[in-house]
Amino acid sequence: MGRLTTHVLDTANGCPGQGIAVTVFRLDGGRRELLRTLTNHDGRCDAPLLEGAALEAGTYEIVFGAGDYFRRLGKSLPEPLFVDEVVLRFGIADASQHYHVPLLVSPWSYSTYRGS
Repeated sequence: MGRLTTHVLDTANGCPGQGIAVTVFRLDGGRRELLRTLTNHDGRCDAPLLEGAALEAGTYEIVFGAGDYFRRLGKSLPEPLFVDEVVLRFGIADASQHYHVPLLVSPWSYSTYRGS
């Protein structure tokens, strides 16, 4: 059974990104919101973002509320933030596989990859 998961790591502070808003969109035939959730104490979501029949081949976006997270930490940051909402657009070719989309983020940069 295929599934989509994520994990957010705060690389500036060396810890999981806790309480970060995660919104998942499907882009085929328009931009349709599928899910809103928050990361837990470990920077993960308590359940897969999508799984089983809900995960189909196609194009998706995950939007991470990184800017709100860094504002909540109370650090002095310039406005507007350099990294605010992080939008990751990616494709699901085989919906029977596990697609893990981690985010490594700081107020100044971010990166991702297809994890396992």
